[in-house]
Amino acid sequence: MTTLYTFANQKGGVGKTTTAINIAAYLAAREKRVLLVDADPQANATSSLGVDKHAPIYSIYHALVDNVPLDQIVMLTKRLHLDLIPASPALAGAEVELVALPERERVLANVLTPISARYDYVFIDSPPSLGLLTVNALVAADAVVIPIQCEYLALEGLSQLLQTIQLVQQNLNPRLRVAGMAMTMFDSRTHLALQVVEQVAQHFPALIFRTVIPRSVRIAEAPSYGEPLVSFDPKSRGAQAYEALTQELLERESQPVNANLASPKSSNKD
Repeated sequence: MTTLYTFANQKGGVGKTTTAINIAAYLAAREKRVLLVDADPQANATSSLGVDKHAPIYSIYHALVDNVPLDQIVMLTKRLHLDLIPASPALAGAEVELVALPERERVLANVLTPISARYDYVFIDSPPSLGLLTVNALVAADAVVIPIQCEYLALEGLSQLLQTIQLVQQNLNPRLRVAGMAMTMFDSRTHLALQVVEQVAQHFPALIFRTVIPRSVRIAEAPSYGEPLVSFDPKSRGAQAYEALTQELLERESQPVNANLASPKSSNKD
């Protein structure tokens, strides 16, 4: 049975793409069949897997707007069992072009349906916004993973994201659940990072993942080599953290959590 995860946060630079890529790679290393869908016009997931975002003839844009079958778009990656549906800069115009389509919030779900059963997991890397592309990603998903950077500014947009998820649950996709909140870019040298983790844990004890992703040079370097951490530096702290996070996500599949999505108030501290 296929499980579809969307990785979402409207704030950029929180480790969303990095989290999606590395969990996908660790699942593939366990011989799970994984499809990574890059639904972000920045195409960072595409380039992070070693694919030039300008190279593919077709991208997810052509599936959404021009009805090109995904069979003509899916690419193999250097990782066995991990396939990619690339993005391209043209996707930036999709928000406008999708508006006029019937059931515009379900376009991505509809185009994924013919091929999703071939995979154990489909991961959707959504853009850093709450626009139509992100709504499409949430409507298509069974669950959403929310990466949260360990700083107070990252908390300020959490309320709006949770409200959007609730609206999607109520009106478009009642099966959608929050799989968890992953704390990223944790710097153990600062009290601020620890305070943010504690605040999220206090308000969402059932949702926060136990595994915390550290701030790491190796995590930052890996995308420039087009490699996930499992192959770039499997012994690094970041790689070990993402391996642990992957295991924790698998454990939660057998025991999904239900939690209140009421958002915390962020502190006024700088």
